[in-house]
Amino acid sequence: MANLTLSVDEQSTERARLAAQKMGISLNQFLRDQIERLAGADQRARDAEAYLKSAGRGDSGGWKFNRDELQRRV
Repeated sequence: MANLTLSVDEQSTERARLAAQKMGISLNQFLRDQIERLAGADQRARDAEAYLKSAGRGDSGGWKFNRDELQRRV
């Protein structure tokens, strides 16, 4: 695990410490969780984008939708 040094004003630090305390965790764990959440969200967005690119627009094989057929299938 890498060490990270931050410069944060006292008021923000205290508010973050209180928020972490309400959650029953340390400020260190609170910040670690937030960083992991942000990094994970970025990865999920990249995964979703890659999936959409690979999925394409689909191919009906020339079949055209027919309203009557669709109504019977429902």
